[in-house]
Amino acid sequence: MNYLWAFVVGGGICVVGQLLLDYTKLTPARILTAFVVAGVVLSAVGLYAPLAEFAGSGASVPLLGFGHLLAQGVQKAVDAIGLPGAFTGGLTAAAGGIAASLICGVLAALLAKSKDQN
Repeated sequence: MNYLWAFVVGGGICVVGQLLLDYTKLTPARILTAFVVAGVVLSAVGLYAPLAEFAGSGASVPLLGFGHLLAQGVQKAVDAIGLPGAFTGGLTAAAGGIAASLICGVLAALLAKSKDQN
């Protein structure tokens, strides 16, 4: 049953993104940014943690989950070290994902053959 709810919630998030692409003039970059910010806001008001607990990876993997992760990292760091935690907490919490994306990007650039855009 956990897989079903993860699929439903993750798919619902994807449907919202696809509807925004199809029916608005928002660019993909703005939609991605809006999803991360929405994750931060939903986490700040306490709505995202119950969703992430209910849906598991269906809610924690998409961009909303990344925003939630950043917000939780900032909150923990501010509780632990005060105001400097607002600057360091998000990056500390998301360091693994950020490092993985950078490493994969570098590997793709090294291993793939670039093509002319024309």
